[in-house]
Amino acid sequence: MILIHGATIINEGNCFTGSLLLEGERISRIFREAVPEAVLNACRQVIDARGLWLIPGVIDDQVHFRDPGLTHKGDIHTESRAAVAGGVTSYMEMPNTNPQTVTWDSLRRKMEMAAGKSVANFSFYLGATNDNMAELEKADHQQICGVKVFMGSSTGNMLVDSDKALQRIFAEVDTLIATHCEKEEIIRQNIDIYKKEYGEFIPVKYHPLIRSAEACYQSSARAVELADRYGSRLHVLHLSTAREMSLFDVKPLEEKKITAEVCVHHLWFSDADYEKLGARIKWNPAVKTAEDRAALRDALKTGKLDVAATDHAPHLLNEKEGGALQAASGGPLVQHSLQVMLELARQGFYSKELVVDKMCHAPAQLFRVRERGFIREGYYADLVLIDPSGAYTVTPENLFYKCGWSPFEGETFGCSVHTTFVNGNIVYENGTVAGDVFGKALEFDK
Repeated sequence: MILIHGATIINEGNCFTGSLLLEGERISRIFREAVPEAVLNACRQVIDARGLWLIPGVIDDQVHFRDPGLTHKGDIHTESRAAVAGGVTSYMEMPNTNPQTVTWDSLRRKMEMAAGKSVANFSFYLGATNDNMAELEKADHQQICGVKVFMGSSTGNMLVDSDKALQRIFAEVDTLIATHCEKEEIIRQNIDIYKKEYGEFIPVKYHPLIRSAEACYQSSARAVELADRYGSRLHVLHLSTAREMSLFDVKPLEEKKITAEVCVHHLWFSDADYEKLGARIKWNPAVKTAEDRAALRDALKTGKLDVAATDHAPHLLNEKEGGALQAASGGPLVQHSLQVMLELARQGFYSKELVVDKMCHAPAQLFRVRERGFIREGYYADLVLIDPSGAYTVTPENLFYKCGWSPFEGETFGCSVHTTFVNGNIVYENGTVAGDVFGKALEFDK
């Protein structure tokens, strides 16, 4: 047994001083009062957590760990190590790998691979294409987080551009549908406009005008219209514009069939940062204006946006070179997403309770993750101890990413991740990731 003693526990909207008893993989007891002497004596390890915050492990609903086939950028082992160093104990990984995860057999092979490589808990999306409905129907929906639909091309060229295929997916898929929404026709028109002025080398600062707010809005609106028509469970990923916020409702998460995610880079950066950081902040959808960022920050607080995640998508720095048409889109984020959100809380945008809700509780609730995402007796002991006064500066030397860089390099956050537990095991502590502990496949109550 392990006792986490005297922590400030932040959970389900409450903040109190207490202790947690861990037995094996699970949380055995939560103590709000003094811990009985008999319990203290029975523990093989007592962690003095006074002055530290204790929260559930973060569940990141959107990562690209590049495994299989793109492992020069990152792989399940390296990126899951970075995840737990950042307090992310569970992740949901995307299908645009090589080969693409668009068959049930390829998804099962990925799960088998992750069981021996992933330090964090894991799940994988099954990717939709124009013609793989038979594979989507085979899926065991208690083992997958959802079906991913690219309604706008991105890395991997998995664009679903057949209207007939889209309608069938929304009508017949009986699990959560997660969408990447950018309207391809508008993007192509914008590329032609900027090519006439700049040729093939369009400056990166025009990326948010090529992959424009209108391209995002029209595609997101189409996804919402289809979900409304067919009664689908829709989760729109990485919203990036103020206008898109008009598509979503403010009501309790359990009453929603249409939900929305925002990523930390869209909450932190704006188009003013292209001048300094260039393609290091080039994502699809693009980082847009300060006004868009302000609307996203507000929508997360009011409840139009339900989840904060990363879209972690590493590339080597030499792949990020070139203009808006050449530089790869995506970047590494999973090691610092919790610190970014807690820094926004420190700056007064959010409460720390809301950060825990949007990064831990809401993903568990939205995806119906079994027995994770909350500090509750009987739940898996996926936990994070945070030092709220442990200032942390991001440097190349303290990164765990295989790609070796971060868009946050040089940034100092006011808090740091002290210890991370996955299934009751310490997997990260004092800057070191455990070498011989692996996570489990997530299970879902569908």
